[in-house]
Amino acid sequence: MIDPRTLRDEPDVVRASQRARGEDEGVVDKLLSLDSRRRSSIAAADKLRAEQKSLGKLIPKAQGDERAELLAKAKDLAAQVKTAEVEQTEASEEFEQLHRLVPNLVHPDAPEGGEDDYVVLKHVGEPKKFDFEPKDHLELCEGLGALDMERGAKVSGSRFYFLTGVGAQLQLGLLNMAIAQATANGFTPMITPTLVRPEIMAGTGFLGAHSSEVYRLRDDDLYLVGTSEVPLAGYHADEILDLGKGAKRYAGWSSCYRREAGSYGKDTRGIIRVHQFDKVEMFVYTRPEDAEAEHARLLDWEEQMLAKIEVPYRVIDTATGDLGTSAYRKFDCEAWVPSQETYRELTSTSNCTTFQARRLGIRYRDDDGRPQTVATLNGTLATTRWIVAILENHQLEDGSVRVPEALRPFLGGTEVLTPASK
Repeated sequence: MIDPRTLRDEPDVVRASQRARGEDEGVVDKLLSLDSRRRSSIAAADKLRAEQKSLGKLIPKAQGDERAELLAKAKDLAAQVKTAEVEQTEASEEFEQLHRLVPNLVHPDAPEGGEDDYVVLKHVGEPKKFDFEPKDHLELCEGLGALDMERGAKVSGSRFYFLTGVGAQLQLGLLNMAIAQATANGFTPMITPTLVRPEIMAGTGFLGAHSSEVYRLRDDDLYLVGTSEVPLAGYHADEILDLGKGAKRYAGWSSCYRREAGSYGKDTRGIIRVHQFDKVEMFVYTRPEDAEAEHARLLDWEEQMLAKIEVPYRVIDTATGDLGTSAYRKFDCEAWVPSQETYRELTSTSNCTTFQARRLGIRYRDDDGRPQTVATLNGTLATTRWIVAILENHQLEDGSVRVPEALRPFLGGTEVLTPASK
């Protein structure tokens, strides 16, 4: 949730953020009204409880008519306290419900607009000019014996698949390379749960506008995660962290599940947009004043990984209308996909400021020992989709694929993936 103090002290900032996201700015006035009612009801209930406490001290000392009068007054006061507490509860719940629906503020430098209004920050590398007609990743995978879409659909339905042979090895190699880089930079590797409770999913902001993309197990009241960001955010829920030695950094390896609701007809060929994939995700808890610098570091670590797979890519600053509920600012790295002659997202890193931590009750102690809300950030290090960029950019005319040098040690030293028929 956004900081209530920002809502009260800088309502125009919240209104501007809502406009930038394409959201209703009228919610600000509703929240201010509810906040005023909530605070008034708390003050009224506190005052009545104080009177009740004072009265309680007088009754044992009173006698006769005075005692009877005080007891009658105490009974009336108890009824008033009960009514005031009901009002306090109702006012607080109404404020809380609406407050949780408001997305995070947006960074003042984030470009305004929708999905296509991103700003390209830089290009790295040049798309390769092939002297033959390049194959797409599905054709290459089939030749290499790396993927079985037909049996994936038979077993689980559309947009499921089996990674087979070198396909499975390629994914494991990629993710192990990501974990190796993360641990070298001080991250704690984690293999995370892929089922989480509703309060954890809601706490990270995934049950808002994009809740239709989340798989839910209604009989168990659990959700399948679309990223290990969710369990990693919940890992320290309701805790006070020690950040005296700096940020806490985790690298989570998990399978991820997305319903891809509303995307039917888009990227149905191959493994670009699927219902299940594996990913290594960086997740950081830090002091709010250090969050922007940490965001730059996460982007740099993502670019280091992209350099290792030797593909052309660009970095974009995502527009405000395309940010997730929790993101204050988001940078995507998109790799060149030769068969589509366009760039496709491989990594994403978001600064979520204190938004998620406030919902999940995660704090740290400042230099004066007072509890304060932490900031959280996340960023991708590798996913199944990376196989698409590697195969298409490093393909050879005979359907073989050159393995990027940094990846070779994670594939047993293999330099070239050769079609199964050879």
